[in-house]
Amino acid sequence: MKKVVKFGGSSLANAEQFEKVGQIIRSEESRRYVVPSAPGKRFDNDTKVTDMLYQCYDAAAAGEDFGGLLNAIKERYYEIIRGLNLNLSLEEEFARIEADFKNQAGKEYAASRGEFLNGKVMAAYLGYEFVDAAAVIRFDKEGNFDGEKTDKLLGKRLAKCERAVIPGFYGAMEDGTVKTFSRGGSDVTGSLVAKAIRADVYENWTDVSGFLVTDPRIVENPVGIDTITYRELRELSYMGATVLHEDAIFPVRKEGIPINIRNTNCPEDKGTFIVESTCKKPKYVITGIAGKKGFCSINIEKSLMNSEIGFGRKILQVFEDEGISFEHVPSGIDTMTVYVHQDEFEEKEQQVIAGIHRAVQPDFVEMESDLALIAVVGRGMKSQRGTAGRIFSALAHANVNVKMIDQGSSELNIIIGVSNDEFERAVKAIYDIFVITQI
Repeated sequence: MKKVVKFGGSSLANAEQFEKVGQIIRSEESRRYVVPSAPGKRFDNDTKVTDMLYQCYDAAAAGEDFGGLLNAIKERYYEIIRGLNLNLSLEEEFARIEADFKNQAGKEYAASRGEFLNGKVMAAYLGYEFVDAAAVIRFDKEGNFDGEKTDKLLGKRLAKCERAVIPGFYGAMEDGTVKTFSRGGSDVTGSLVAKAIRADVYENWTDVSGFLVTDPRIVENPVGIDTITYRELRELSYMGATVLHEDAIFPVRKEGIPINIRNTNCPEDKGTFIVESTCKKPKYVITGIAGKKGFCSINIEKSLMNSEIGFGRKILQVFEDEGISFEHVPSGIDTMTVYVHQDEFEEKEQQVIAGIHRAVQPDFVEMESDLALIAVVGRGMKSQRGTAGRIFSALAHANVNVKMIDQGSSELNIIIGVSNDEFERAVKAIYDIFVITQI
């Protein structure tokens, strides 16, 4: 059995956390490929190493003395090295970084050094081989990720390694220029490694025991999710549920490799399994509830709209021409409503309204702002009658006014629109009806 294990910044913030990680890796022979992030915060007011590197590089790029900032970063790593009693020197690496900063190697290069250095420390600590991500993760000359080339390079290189450490977050273009994924991209690296070696499981270790049914900032101590499908996760992630970088799903999904979200500080917890599909019945009708504030709706009314061919296309073309993406488009016989992000729309609202009038000559256009969208997601809803009715009942009982309801054809999710100020109350009411009371 082969496992890829990725550890986040909070799991590697200091020597004590490194020791926890070491115990986890050594407790199972199958944990053979390790993807580390850069050291995170050691305490609340601490600074992540990646942010320290950004500050240091900005000073270097401005022609300022950055020696003190670089020494502070160096001390973070040597604090870990001393705490682990390692005989390891990073002087050569830091001398190279200093020279590259002076030569303005770029912010992405600067940010990547956090993972690079932590990978060196992790490889020395475990006695594993170090494989530089810049040699095996490839971006094209435009800076776009090249999945096919990466899979070949990674597969060929790791076939020679019984056990290896591959730093997360970055790769390189053909000319050697370092290129990073977006923040949180170490999740993606772990997924790529898992795909390349055809791993049995990709374990993603962080500071939470998997996904929760809803946001713990809204509902106190929400229950955890044992198993979630990729499709359910995509729906929840899009609406704001953030434990895993959403791009990390795609490489392993193609190979049918499950992801297991685990807690470094509570390794006995089984966490959440993310799978392609499962015959396991969910504990509740719903899998999760997630949502976002800050939307607005544009309601277009026109008599006999339904008989006018191309009406919807013309409306959406107006939004496209203004560079505005839409979220949902519920419609009736003579009405069509477009939900968009309010901050994107506000600057161009008058141009959009004028464009709608020119395109379809509506009878009436009305806008409503400060709205929130809530996604209720669950594979169990398909076989359960009256899910929407229960949501309406719960919201009515909580005195929440529903502005919109939209159900996808897959019956995997229901989207509810409410006012921003009723968002938290709505989430609590839905959680209560499906999880607490289960009536």
